[in-house]
Amino acid sequence: MTSGKLRWRLSRNIELKARLPDPVAARRVAEQICGEAEIQRQTDTYFHCAHGRLKLREIEGVGAQLIWYDRPDKAEPRGSDYLLTPVMEPAALRKALAMALGVRGVVRKNRRIYLSRNVRIHLDEVEGVGSFLEFEAVLDEQTDDAAGRRQVDELRLQFGIAVDDLLTGSYGDMLVRPEP
Repeated sequence: MTSGKLRWRLSRNIELKARLPDPVAARRVAEQICGEAEIQRQTDTYFHCAHGRLKLREIEGVGAQLIWYDRPDKAEPRGSDYLLTPVMEPAALRKALAMALGVRGVVRKNRRIYLSRNVRIHLDEVEGVGSFLEFEAVLDEQTDDAAGRRQVDELRLQFGIAVDDLLTGSYGDMLVRPEP
């Protein structure tokens, strides 16, 4: 806190999302690179939002966080600015945001989370939508956008992700308007 004002700093990552035609093969690659995964059951409630995307993520047995993020909808490694806020009472916040903003959709998924240096690798089974892979290269003073893009591109090649499998939007978007 400075001069009575709270200063918020957005975080940034480079991310890539793709359909996963062979989840078993992807899991083998992830385990070779990273070892064991953390497994989470997540429910994301997406809210209507004037700018960017806003979701409440509830993680079974772990807790909840409100996530605002903004990124272009492109089928390539792309920068994403985001803000994570811990939530103590997710049910009450979900109700308040639903009343104020309206719910766009709810995404339920089982997520395997692997970590390779500063890159989070997610293998997701999304209810009603399918299997997906997501890379998130977290940026900092040592890793800029260009370095993050290189990391994501290298992982895409290691996992054998075809350009045709790359996605543009979020899982929430797929439930509102399915990807072709």
